[in-house]
Amino acid sequence: MAAKAAAAAAARCVTRRTFTLHAARRSTAMNMRECSTKLATQQDRKPKRSPFRPAASTTHDWIGPPNPLSNLRPIVYSVPENESELERRLRHLRQETEDWNHDFWTKQNISFSEEKDAYIFSQLNSRGLTVRDESGRRRALNSEEMAVFYKSFLDTNRIRHADYNKEWYRRNFTITFLMARVALRNMWRTVNERYNRKKNSSSTSS
Repeated sequence: MAAKAAAAAAARCVTRRTFTLHAARRSTAMNMRECSTKLATQQDRKPKRSPFRPAASTTHDWIGPPNPLSNLRPIVYSVPENESELERRLRHLRQETEDWNHDFWTKQNISFSEEKDAYIFSQLNSRGLTVRDESGRRRALNSEEMAVFYKSFLDTNRIRHADYNKEWYRRNFTITFLMARVALRNMWRTVNERYNRKKNSSSTSS
């Protein structure tokens, strides 16, 4: 009787241990799915670029609030009356550069955010931790752990950043050159107009 009781107790102990193990595995899997779902939901909630874009003014540039994706202020350049072909080229290049800059940093910031979230999740998951603690607060890694990610991200995107810098300098050099040409042309036109007015006034007085 004692042997049977001991065997029954051992069986119950094994059953409880097996049930606990399965429950822990199910709990871990559910936590992983929950964390993945939360990360996906956070990515889907990223703010979209506002479609609002006012019509160009004839006297002033329009500068909007910082974009939540690129962190850059959108600019709509003014279109002066009697715009010359050179001025039009300059305005189009400046506007195109603004849009190109916005697109680059939007993609870069979204990529950075997604890769950072994935890195944090993988580090926490390797320790058996969820993204949020028992109080619902989001867990964070320390500065040394995040420094590993930052260095990895910079190394991975080194060529992309170098290409961006080259294109940025090229565009700014062309914009500066066109601005100088426009300034010289406007100055020359002002001098001619003053000379013609002075000449006409002299002819009229005589």
